[in-house]
Amino acid sequence: MNIAVASDGKFVSGHFGHCEGFTIYDVDNIEVKDKVFVPNPGHKPGYLPLFLKEQKADVIIAGGMGETAQELFNENGIEVVVGAQGNSDDVVQLYIAGGLKSTGSVCTEHSHEGHCND
Repeated sequence: MNIAVASDGKFVSGHFGHCEGFTIYDVDNIEVKDKVFVPNPGHKPGYLPLFLKEQKADVIIAGGMGETAQELFNENGIEVVVGAQGNSDDVVQLYIAGGLKSTGSVCTEHSHEGHCND
């Protein structure tokens, strides 16, 4: 399974579309085998769900995300987990252990980066 985390440095980004990039974790059973950082190729409507599908992501974790993006991820068979905060490594471990659940919140303030996970 591949888990993508919208990342700003070592931390989960408040909004996946405005993140520095995506830390993609290769998880086998309950163990992280590898992780790579992929820079954000740019926030264009509808593009990032396809980009992460090309990266073979099964899950996207972010602080916040708009409704259309969540729908596009779901249409591409990628599980969406929003409302996450903190260190990306810790959040992935929590997800693997079954302790991270999506809040289901929808970001509506695209012009105000950082408000999405409030």
